[in-house]
Amino acid sequence: MITILCSGSRGDFQPYIALAMELKKMGKDVRITGLRDFESFIRSYGIDFYPIQADFETLGVDKKMLKEAQTADNPLKMLLTFNKMKKYGILIANEFYAACEGSEMIIYHPGCTIGYFAAEKLGIPSVLASPFPMHNTKEQTSVIQYGRIKSTPYRNIISYKLLQGMLWLASKDSVKGYWKKQFGSAPKNFGCPFERHKDEKHPAVVSCSNFVFKRPKDWDRNIHQSGYWFVEEKTDYTPSEELSEFLNSGEKPIYIGFGSVSREDQKDALSELVINALAKSGKRGIICGMGKFNNLPDNVFAIDSIPHSWLFDRVSAVCHHGGAGTTAAGFKAGVPSIIIPFANDQHAWAHRSYDLGVGAKPIPIKTLTSDNLAEAFSYAHQDNIVANAKSLAANIATENGARDCAKVIVDSLRR
Repeated sequence: MITILCSGSRGDFQPYIALAMELKKMGKDVRITGLRDFESFIRSYGIDFYPIQADFETLGVDKKMLKEAQTADNPLKMLLTFNKMKKYGILIANEFYAACEGSEMIIYHPGCTIGYFAAEKLGIPSVLASPFPMHNTKEQTSVIQYGRIKSTPYRNIISYKLLQGMLWLASKDSVKGYWKKQFGSAPKNFGCPFERHKDEKHPAVVSCSNFVFKRPKDWDRNIHQSGYWFVEEKTDYTPSEELSEFLNSGEKPIYIGFGSVSREDQKDALSELVINALAKSGKRGIICGMGKFNNLPDNVFAIDSIPHSWLFDRVSAVCHHGGAGTTAAGFKAGVPSIIIPFANDQHAWAHRSYDLGVGAKPIPIKTLTSDNLAEAFSYAHQDNIVANAKSLAANIATENGARDCAKVIVDSLRR
């Protein structure tokens, strides 16, 4: 049994579902471990799940702190938020360790470093599986500072030290605390494990297209990046009659959705702003996940949730917060992006979209107005942006990151 340790929101789990599905195709028993809230979601893809019984409510997670995490728009704020969150990791470390027992290999998200130390203790191999490039390189800036600082070899290395340090800060105390309680002392060679994944039995795999961020030449050969890990979605989605009628009643609409980062107290003002921007730009739009509306204009349709892989093929552009998964889905669909970053790595994906010529210039949520959003809608529909988006999608279609990384993992096990 291969056990994958994962953390984060629903979108954070999706690349790991894709990886698990490919491992199953290769004949491996595999399960994903995460908070119990995600059990039905994971199992709906036919993947076994080991539920961590805690959740935000039973852990007593401060809701104010969660808001801070969703709006941390610079490295210092991120660092402070990660520092506050570390105490919650201590409360569930024992459950993550228990999930590792009886496994033949541990694959872990960088927010679950207990996977590395558990594997060492149990005498089994571990794989670092990252949803973004995170290993030291002089060639490009890390996702927490890309687009914010000028790229130089020295600054780039520092930016990765900062990224790794923040991720390590979030979990090191929980690992150390659990180990001392359970085994009497900290783990052997205790320290940030990310750069230790540089041999054939302990490789690292990365979910990212080489056409978005090219694999750095100065990475070790056992760090593997060969494309995004896209989930093979079910093809039985049937839209409502109302949605079908809207899609067929005019030019392709723009998708607008901000996932879990938009707070309840923002939604009314944000939705009004979006509706006004659509009117000013003369565009049609589908607003997703922002609640129910009364008396919507004819050019706007609202929906609670919908598979991105189905809808993105039927829209003219995608406007969102810049989550790594949503950004990748937009790139894959070959439509332009309008990214409104709220926090963390969202700024990097917004800037990268613009730099690749497949999207509008980033508009941080704090500076968003109906006027600059309307301008971004128009900018993204220029012929050259549309053509660039289609070209990027064609390139991404030549990759199969989940399959290739699953093969790396299976080959590592054979050794």
